[in-house]
Amino acid sequence: MSVQNYLLNIPDSTDKRIVIVGGGFGGLKLALKLHKKKFQIVLLDKNNYHLFQPLLYQVAMSALEPSAISFPLRKVFQKTGIHYRMARLEAIDSENNEVGTDIGQLKYDYLVLATGAKTNFFNQEKIEKFTLQMKSAPDALYIRNQTLQNFEKALNKSHNKDVKSYLNVAIIGGGPTGVELAGAMAEMKRYVLPKDYPELDMSNMKIMLYEASPRLLAGMSETSSRVANEYLQKLGVEVHTNTAVKDYDGRTLTLPDGVTVDVKTVIWAAGITSARVEGIAETSYGRNNRLLVNAFNQIEGYQNIFALGDNSMMIDASHPNGHPQVAQVALQQAHSLANNIIRLNRNKPLKPFHYTDKGSMATVGRHLAVADLPFAKFKGYFAWLLWSVVHLFSIVGVKNKLFVLLNWSWKYITYDQSLRLLVKHKSKN
Repeated sequence: MSVQNYLLNIPDSTDKRIVIVGGGFGGLKLALKLHKKKFQIVLLDKNNYHLFQPLLYQVAMSALEPSAISFPLRKVFQKTGIHYRMARLEAIDSENNEVGTDIGQLKYDYLVLATGAKTNFFNQEKIEKFTLQMKSAPDALYIRNQTLQNFEKALNKSHNKDVKSYLNVAIIGGGPTGVELAGAMAEMKRYVLPKDYPELDMSNMKIMLYEASPRLLAGMSETSSRVANEYLQKLGVEVHTNTAVKDYDGRTLTLPDGVTVDVKTVIWAAGITSARVEGIAETSYGRNNRLLVNAFNQIEGYQNIFALGDNSMMIDASHPNGHPQVAQVALQQAHSLANNIIRLNRNKPLKPFHYTDKGSMATVGRHLAVADLPFAKFKGYFAWLLWSVVHLFSIVGVKNKLFVLLNWSWKYITYDQSLRLLVKHKSKN
């Protein structure tokens, strides 16, 4: 392995060492469930915080600050005995039970990969170069900056075509992220931007949502998909289903039928994939680089290396393409895997994972949301209220919950989003 030849200063222990890579929903849940069970827990993550990704779009749309949906991992692990290192996984040596990172090497008894997923551009290099993605806090802040910067630039354009190009927003991908982004942007256009930019005619601004499949929210019911589409159109969003984007050069969006759209802000939310890890056999990867795991979350071909959450693919009769890549799967797999690692350590038989679908939700705007629960389907105000409560209580940290509640309350009362700040990196020159 091409890694630096020094250790991570993790103390030796008589307890077996579990190395968890990734501090997302699954990795964090697993670490906290196992830390009192006579194991030495080491968690590695390239960031020093846990990020609540479902609300990342609100950072991009100036409704929340990143700190409101992030929580320091070291604070989570205080008084737990869990060791945390800010490191990036580079390779795995399964024969010697060792991981290589950008800061050193580390032995393990059990290794768990909970690294999540990254944006899938489907090998379209120009689209990857010129569109905006949203998988991290820096990504969301960059979208916020670019969007606001384009509005500022629109003020300085004399030709109507150029003004429209800077005002227009195109969102590629009709899943929950794309739908929620489009709805949030539409509400900004309706309630905020006319007051911020009275010199601009906001009727020139188009918000366009493109989805390659026949309907939005493919993972939800057809009823919820139809209702979400109606809500978006009610807010003024142009919804284009059965429409895959062919090309984008930073100014012109090209559709398969040759139609072009002038737009400077294009956000790509059309799919996810996983990053491959050196040292894992080619045969252990499935579709979109997801790691093939058995019913106990063991990676195919390995006894003591596991994967859970978005970067894993567990195939069964009910899920021939793997489980949905959502937080609930990661949390439930973490609970199951924690119990199985304890059983494995005690030489007891393992229990297979069974997923319980607790439902799915998506919000479009004020009082506009859809919810598919196991016992019923909801839409409108009740679904919006349910979505708000579930997400609020899922955030880590009491202070973060209060900050989010305060921002939401202010926005609800004033119809305003008060975090429209252009924050740029300072040049060293």
